[in-house]
Parts: sequence; C-alpha cells; structure tokens
Amino acid sequence: AAPLCTSRLADMGARVIKIERAEGDFARGYDDAANGDSSYFLWTNHGKESMVLDFKRPEDAALLHRMIERADIFVQNLAPGALSRAGFDSTALRQRHSHLITCDITGYGDSEAVGALKAYDFLVQCESGLVGISGAPEALGRIGVSICDIGGGMNATIAVLSALALRARTGKGSGVSVSLFDGAADWMTVPYVHERYGRGAPSPQGLKHPS
Repeated sequence: AAPLCTSRLADMGARVIKIERAEGDFARGYDDAANGDSSYFLWTNHGKESMVLDFKRPEDAALLHRMIERADIFVQNLAPGALSRAGFDSTALRQRHSHLITCDITGYGDSEAVGALKAYDFLVQCESGLVGISGAPEALGRIGVSICDIGGGMNATIAVLSALALRARTGKGSGVSVSLFDGAADWMTVPYVHERYGRGAPSPQGLKHPS
C-alpha cells in the first residue's frame, strides 16, 4: 500500500526516497517475471530512489531525521509500533517539523482493540466479507489482485494530496492515516445495506451482476 501510494506521488513529479533494509525490500523477491526482476516491486517503486538504512543504529537514525527535516511527506506502513519504538512516531515528527505531512497506513486502524494486529491483503479480503460476494455460486473466491493493498494505497494518495491542499492554505502540516480494512469495509456498503435492510447480501454470481 505505501509503495503504491508513493509511486503515484512520484508519477506526479515528487522526489521519492524509499528506505530499505540491507537485504532490500522483500517485494524484490516476490517473482522474477519482469525480465528477472519482481513485477510487484517494479510496478510500485518505479521512479524512486532507494537508500539502505537501519534506523535502530544511532548514526542511521540521525541521518533519517535530517532527511525528514527537509521532506514534505513521510509515509510508512511498518509493523504496529515499530517506528514509535525507534523514535519516529508520526505525532512527534510533526511536533518537531511543523510543515511535515505524515501518512500512516495500517491493517485495521490504531484503536486499542485492533492497533496491534498485523494484516495482509487476503486476510482483509476475508474479514471484510469481500470473498463472500466474489467467485462463483459453488465456490467463494478471492479478488485476483491484491485489491485491499491497492485500495489502501490509493486512499493514502488521496489523503496526502488533501493534506497538501490544507497546508497550502494554513502553512502547517498534518497527519493522515488509512487502513486496509476501512477501505474494504467502505466498498462493502452496498452488500451491507442489502443484508441489513433488504433481502440479504448478494451471493457469489460468477460473471453475473447481482442487481
């Protein structure tokens, strides 16, 4: 989700610097379909620069802080609590740099009940109910691409652009956050309305439209 968001910003002309671990983003090894490179990585990281940093090391953390000081936007979707423990909590960063826009992408949001949960696309497809209305009548089916990740990335792009528009009026940065589950739940509004007020949620219809 975060790489897709920032690749869209790069398409719009932003300079995007991706921070990677020493062994590289694990998405580099998803497949080798793009003439030996990962199709996933190339799709979501074209037009960017990469830098290897271990922000648990004081010298690397200091370098990252200097980079953030000059940045307009900071986007992250690491495991819950990882950046806060390393001293890069979004709220603290904005207090330190009033112009900064921070974007946190999570699986389920940051409430106490779900804030510590990790997520991945297929899990969110199941928990949001997407697979319950997809596929053929005789078998449920997942969406054929990582739709919840994609939706989270697009929602993050919209949120960042909105924050940039707000900063243009106020001169101050702000924090935005999106979750994969919230995006998928929004898409499930029509099936929910049918289940809650109508004759029941649509069942898997193959290539037919349930309405």
